Amino acid sequence: MSYIGRFAPSPSGLLHFGSLVAALGSYFQAKAMQGKWLVRIEDLDPPREMPGAASAILATLEQYGLYWDGEVAYQSQRHHLYQSQIDEWLKSGQAYYCQCSRKQIKASGGYYLGACRALGLTNAQNCSVRLRMDNPVESFEDLKRGKIEIPHALAHEDFIIKRRDGLFAYNLAVVIDDIDQGITEIVRGADLIEPTGRQISLYKTLNQTPVRYLHLPLAVDSSGNKFSKQNHATAIDNHNPKPAIMKAMIFLGFDLPKDFSDCTIEQMVAWGCKHWCLSQLPDEINIIP
Repeated sequence: MSYIGRFAPSPSGLLHFGSLVAALGSYFQAKAMQGKWLVRIEDLDPPREMPGAASAILATLEQYGLYWDGEVAYQSQRHHLYQSQIDEWLKSGQAYYCQCSRKQIKASGGYYLGACRALGLTNAQNCSVRLRMDNPVESFEDLKRGKIEIPHALAHEDFIIKRRDGLFAYNLAVVIDDIDQGITEIVRGADLIEPTGRQISLYKTLNQTPVRYLHLPLAVDSSGNKFSKQNHATAIDNHNPKPAIMKAMIFLGFDLPKDFSDCTIEQMVAWGCKHWCLSQLPDEINIIP
């Protein structure tokens, strides 16, 4: 099977250093495997989106020499696919409506214990939709970290696939999209390790072969906080990409040549594709871009 990777940012803000690490890592892995690198805008949550962020993200990728294959996909244009699958599961009993609030779940120990599973609720108003967990995943293999264990309660929890506010859940959308786009391997930050088990369980529920996973070291500041839009991470500079590219490549374990700063952006990216190998990836480290 030909390699197909992807970078899937959310337009809740501009790309920051952590985003760049994920973009470069996924790009280098795809191109080192002579594969395709797709870009998907994960615009599932309109209230959290920043106006103009989607187009700004694409412009930044181009400024940093990261050119995607094919057309950009937008989750906001794929709602019919998610709803169709949910309808099918509701009809078969694989999914069900749930009226439990976060407060109720927190009071019961923090995990949903199946209170609505046998109620047969038919009114979707003020309800989420949960997937019956018939394919729990208690561990998976990561290409860098080896075997990752998942807590039993988390692995066996019936999780939400459509929120009470009518928005589709990330886990469902990302798996349906990855299957539809033929993704063979996912390279992303270590902050997304936790939902991986649920995503693999969705592959199994859909009778699909799960993809491979590689979780990159997480970029954190001196206080141990990850660089993220939620933590108001500073956007990377579109007008002077070289310093950020070099810092991100060093973070990813590259030993850069002394004259590397004299290269063009395109030469830097091409060099990274040629010299990329998983064994160079470091353990989690602190870094201040």
